[in-house]
Amino acid sequence: MKKSLILTCLLGASIVTSAQQKIELELWPGGAPENSGLTETVRPDGAGFNNVTDARLFVYLPAAKKANGQAIVICPGGGYSGLAMQHEGYQVAAWLNERGIAAIILKYRMPAGHYTIPAKDVFRAIEITRERAAEWHIATNKVGVMGFSAGGHLASTAATHFTSPKNRPDFAALIYPVITMDQQFTHGGSRRNLIGDTPSEGLIAAYSNELRVSANTPPTFIAYSDDDTAVPAENGIRFYQAMKTHKLPCEFHIYPTGGHGWGWRDTFKYKDEFRASFERWLKEIDKKTVSPQ
Repeated sequence: MKKSLILTCLLGASIVTSAQQKIELELWPGGAPENSGLTETVRPDGAGFNNVTDARLFVYLPAAKKANGQAIVICPGGGYSGLAMQHEGYQVAAWLNERGIAAIILKYRMPAGHYTIPAKDVFRAIEITRERAAEWHIATNKVGVMGFSAGGHLASTAATHFTSPKNRPDFAALIYPVITMDQQFTHGGSRRNLIGDTPSEGLIAAYSNELRVSANTPPTFIAYSDDDTAVPAENGIRFYQAMKTHKLPCEFHIYPTGGHGWGWRDTFKYKDEFRASFERWLKEIDKKTVSPQ
């Protein structure tokens, strides 16, 4: 485990060159509330983790004079079996810091069928971010969540399953997210790892997050590639339609090509368009919130 943490620090330090400050925190210093029985390993390419059991936060803060009060809890993807920490984590944090936004990368635990585990981690991450808001120059009503692929499912879970104002995100960004557990459109591996091989109809419905949208779901930004065969854009379309049913703000982008998993890779053909739209949306969201007095 020590080797794993050291590698994480090295990866983060080598990639997030523009971040002003890094803080590493155990998510559950007194011990996690559940155990999935997995054994955590570092990915062979060093770019992330498999079978995560040690939940942590990697907090990257912009310079205090540059901070605009926004913070985003980032949930990397990996099919609920691992985490792609670079192009869906550290690189995103660097980009956000450059724009004055605090980035909190969540190294969340893998479920192995224990479907409540990831949700508990993301809710605790949001709570900690608000608890440390003054120290980190964050406004408590400007705390969002962002996720990629299966991490997008977790982010959409945060946006639809929250249990109190303390763990409700103020906005959500879902990048090629898994949304539904409907076998016709879901990502099979993510569904299997989260809710098992033979889930009940009730469990399928509970984690089909398009069915969980309510009047209190926060403003949401969604992006896909049209040729994504791993997680079809139908996932996001269902979420968007649910948002519109409730007359909630939601912005949806579908790019012509790119497949799945592009994240912050420079090889994504439409990266400039995507990032410009996302940055503009973040600024618009920021204007709609008022910092606490």
